[in-house]
Amino acid sequence: MKIAIGADHAGFAAKEEIKTVIKALGHTVLDQGTSGEVSVDYPDFAEKVSRAVVSGEADKGVLICGTGIGMSIAANKVEGIRAALIGDEKTAALSRQHNDANVFCAGSRITPVVKIAESLKVWLQTPFEGGRHQNRVSKITALEKNC
Repeated sequence: MKIAIGADHAGFAAKEEIKTVIKALGHTVLDQGTSGEVSVDYPDFAEKVSRAVVSGEADKGVLICGTGIGMSIAANKVEGIRAALIGDEKTAALSRQHNDANVFCAGSRITPVVKIAESLKVWLQTPFEGGRHQNRVSKITALEKNC
């Protein structure tokens, strides 16, 4: 898989570590920035990663900021994105199984990088269950088209 990854200044160091994890799992990384710890605006990077996923340039996305909240809010403004704020392996698995999340968001000031990495591994390996969950995901898609 090709994974688009982005972060703001608060998530930069974690992003660099997580890129190594993604590559070690055999995936390709598409780094969408930022390139340092100088203050930047997280919506810019949420948009870059989200657009890469929606366009098919990347299969999935990863976004990291201080809390993960801002990134998840911004990413979910892009039609076709189902960004989930992940804090542990359980939410990672459920966001894929039930919601078909296509963008993983994390907070480097809230969650240790080791825990982000463990959760991301689960997230990348967990398939969408479909079935009754597909109907709900379809309703989310319809909702974003009608708003």
